[in-house]
Amino acid sequence: MKPRLYPYLILTLLIILLDQTTKTLIKFSVSPFETIRILPFFNIVYVENIGSAFGMFKSMGSLFFIIFSLLAIVFITYLLIKEVFNRFIYAIILGGAIGNLIDRVIYGYVIDFLDFYVGSFHWPAFNIADSALTIGIFLLLYKTFLSKNKCMPEPYNR
Repeated sequence: MKPRLYPYLILTLLIILLDQTTKTLIKFSVSPFETIRILPFFNIVYVENIGSAFGMFKSMGSLFFIIFSLLAIVFITYLLIKEVFNRFIYAIILGGAIGNLIDRVIYGYVIDFLDFYVGSFHWPAFNIADSALTIGIFLLLYKTFLSKNKCMPEPYNR
C-alpha cells in the first residue's frame, strides 16, 4: 500500500500559508527599504525582488520567472505523486515554489524580508518560500549524492 499523499499536500499548504502570511504582514507594516533591527545579526526589511535567487537575472522579466515556476511546479508535483520515498522533500520544494509564484503573479516581484548579516556583510534578503526551496533542494542533493538512502523511484509492484 502506498503512503498517503495528503500529509505532504498539507505540508505544502502550510508552507504557502506561512510564506504568504509573513509577506502580507511585511508588505503592510514595513516601508520599502526600511530596516527593523531584531538581533545583532538579523533585521527585518522590505525588498521587492524582480529577479531570481539573490536578485540575479533581473533582466529576464517577470513572465520568464512565472513560466519557469509553472513548469517547475508541474514537474515537482509529478515527482511528489510518483516518488513515495521523497515526498517530504518534494512537498517542501513545492510549497516554496508556489509561494514565490503567487507573489510574481500578484505583484510582478517577490517580497523578501529576512536579512541576516555579520558586520557589514549582508546575506541577500530572502523569505519563507526561499527557505523552503533551499532546505528542500539541500535535502534532495544530500539524499542523492551523500546518503546511503539514495533518492530512488518507487519499487515496482510484482
